Amino acid sequence: MDTPLSFQDIKDAHNRIRPFINQTPVLTSNSLNAWVGAELFLKCENLQKIGAFKIRGATNAALCLSAEEKKNGIATHSSGNHAQAIALAAQNLGVKAYVVMPDNSPTVKVNAVRGYGAEIIFCTPDISARETTLDKVIKDTGAAFIHPFNNYRIIAGQATASKELLEEVRKLDALIAPIGGGGLMSGTCLTVHYLSPSVSVFGSEPKAVDDAYRSWKSGTLQKNETTKSIADGLLTNLGDKTFAIIKDHVKDIFTVSEEEIVAAMHFVWERMKIIIEPSSAVAIAAVKQQKEVFQNMKVGVIITGGNVDLAKLPFKTVPPSPGHRQSALDFLSIQPE
Repeated sequence: MDTPLSFQDIKDAHNRIRPFINQTPVLTSNSLNAWVGAELFLKCENLQKIGAFKIRGATNAALCLSAEEKKNGIATHSSGNHAQAIALAAQNLGVKAYVVMPDNSPTVKVNAVRGYGAEIIFCTPDISARETTLDKVIKDTGAAFIHPFNNYRIIAGQATASKELLEEVRKLDALIAPIGGGGLMSGTCLTVHYLSPSVSVFGSEPKAVDDAYRSWKSGTLQKNETTKSIADGLLTNLGDKTFAIIKDHVKDIFTVSEEEIVAAMHFVWERMKIIIEPSSAVAIAAVKQQKEVFQNMKVGVIITGGNVDLAKLPFKTVPPSPGHRQSALDFLSIQPE
């Protein structure tokens, strides 16, 4: 395929957004490596501004708008992390932000969006409600719509996370990231294509919302029939722009159960002492599940975010791993919703 974004586009996006983002660390863990059977290098976007990689794409897209385009503010729909990113990008630009959010969005994300000064419009938790509500907001306000993922400026911004990872860690064998709408995954594909074409790119998503897996297998865009997964950042369907890139560059996509997601999240919280959200844990769960694929490989993992509603932690007693030491996490009994 003719790639829609050049490496120069990605480099330009990186230079454009540098003043507004953190260059996040890459962390490793011997315990985690032993658990999954591979050498993992975690690109910790949970330590990014707004607690997620989304600030990269949102900032790039917002900065690319003309004065005329952004004079009435910017608008989007999102369950949380893109919402926060748009809110902060608008604050940085000194314009108004309007964000449509499902009424079951995590409280921590809703509070953060409000904290950055955005106006929130709630809707029922399904894709069609998001889109129709947003259409009305745009009609009423004249705000410029910045799509959460199906936008080449968003994709170019998200590509900068894997660019930093590949520039820091040489000779990776593989790179894996979660897939929701596909902005991060498509950006990751392009960065690898330009910088390290020998690296195998894999995607991961919850079995409950596996539209990317089904789309990749069939060659045509598929949609989810439910939005019920603990990985609230991965509940959207792929877009035509993101899918066109993913289908030509991803080697395989793995799906994981809700139980596998929670177990991976629990392990990282306990052993690495960092907070990752369920969407981030999806990629680690996939490596753990697919030991025969990743065995003894050097694998880059994009940890997409760390925004967790602490009032609804999903942990229950998890079967102890080898060398497990009992912790406070083991006594939490809140189930995934």
